[in-house]
Amino acid sequence: METSGFAHWLIVVVQVFAALFLLLLAMGVALVLVTWFVDRNQTSNSVLRNFPVIGHFRYGFLRLGEFFRQYLFSSDREELPFNRAERVWVYRAAKNAENTNAFGSTRDLRAEGVPFFVNAAFPALGDHHVEPKPLRIGPYAREPYDHAAFFNISAMSFGALSAPAVRALSVGAARAGIWMDTGEGGLAPYHLEGGCDIVFEIGTAKYGVRTPDGRLDDDKLTAICAHKQVKMVSIKLGQGAKPGMGGLLPAAKVTPEIAAIRGIPVGQDSQSPNRHLDIANVAQLMDAIAHVRELTGKPTGFKAVFGDMRWIGQLCDEVDRRGVESAPDFIIVDGAEGGTGAAPQTLMEGVGLPLREALPELVNTLIARGLRERIKVICSGKCITAYDVAWAMSMGADFVNSARGFMLALGCIQSLQCNRNTCPTGITTQNPRLQRGLVVTDKSEKVYHYAKNVMHEVGIIAHSCGLEDPRELDRSHCRVMGDEGVSMPLEKLFPYPEPATRG
Repeated sequence: METSGFAHWLIVVVQVFAALFLLLLAMGVALVLVTWFVDRNQTSNSVLRNFPVIGHFRYGFLRLGEFFRQYLFSSDREELPFNRAERVWVYRAAKNAENTNAFGSTRDLRAEGVPFFVNAAFPALGDHHVEPKPLRIGPYAREPYDHAAFFNISAMSFGALSAPAVRALSVGAARAGIWMDTGEGGLAPYHLEGGCDIVFEIGTAKYGVRTPDGRLDDDKLTAICAHKQVKMVSIKLGQGAKPGMGGLLPAAKVTPEIAAIRGIPVGQDSQSPNRHLDIANVAQLMDAIAHVRELTGKPTGFKAVFGDMRWIGQLCDEVDRRGVESAPDFIIVDGAEGGTGAAPQTLMEGVGLPLREALPELVNTLIARGLRERIKVICSGKCITAYDVAWAMSMGADFVNSARGFMLALGCIQSLQCNRNTCPTGITTQNPRLQRGLVVTDKSEKVYHYAKNVMHEVGIIAHSCGLEDPRELDRSHCRVMGDEGVSMPLEKLFPYPEPATRG
């Protein structure tokens, strides 16, 4: 009896599953027929009109193509914006894992633009790297900033980044002794949580320090800069991802918390103006710098993407008229290859000077006008490995900022979904379910190790060149491969101008 009852129960289960299968099959056939009918009669897509149903596979393969190229088909040195070899280097540095390779480099050392560093014949004995010395920023500010670390976290806003990502960056930055730039989205509690040094950025919409009509609110700025962690103020004129265009935070990311911090409506697209309402020329920029520096007591400078460099000459003329103390305390030059912000492809790929041109031109202009020591130069734009950073310092940068390098340290897999609120690693999304994947205690450790290992390996390069401080790297210590397969010294490719003397 028991066996007979079990057999009957089994038959019933099989019949139920068979019925469900037939139902699903019927629904699938109906869906295919409806799709065929819709595709065949729509007028906006030629592929689907001529090849109903199967035409949809094309779009699926397009979306999957990025995935398969990244993991299966592309070589270690092919992908953009960062190839697999670069990403693996960052991942290893962030995990504090051994970062050595065997059997030679896979990098094509004959490719145009590849940098080589000129090692000394007899480097100093002892340690195999050298530590940076503190550098003073803003000697005329009431609270000058002395900072040793030359590799720091670039501008990334809370809102564009998730709260766990900002917290992990803050905690890791504090351990590494580096600064963290807030980006244009205002100062969030998560920036302060780790206790790191903060660079507060004033964007064109003046998020966090704005009046209802988008002007600067002095009281709000004073309150923010009263935090001891806030060491400098940066006035953002533009960013590499979208020169001449303000930032856009999609409505899906404008949560009540983010709206409150920025001072904007909840659940609406937040579009920044393409420039500051009160800064339309060099004189007004200098006025804004003077006002912010006097109000806050903090070193104050600006961030820009450079196209026509002549306006920096005009800025130097204005400094000559007002006095050297009026000069910006720093300039952040962002290369056109910057890309953490979502931007139109046309602006991202076709507007602004790349860092390899903008950085030496800025430095040369400041040298020629006798302002190189007064104005510190900070650069950003795809510098994520030690030799990228060492190259930038050889070109003349005092500090190098990185955004995407630290995103990779947080676990970014370059899925290219930063603008969709669907980041699978929880870094650039406000979706709590996806944020859960980012564990602050683990990722802050990786941020710390990544920063320390980059600076350590730049120190190794400097030691190899016979120097006592990485900031002593200059254009005589680096050669770049030319288009004929022969390298050329940076000082020949970008000659230093005759320095001006100031009375």
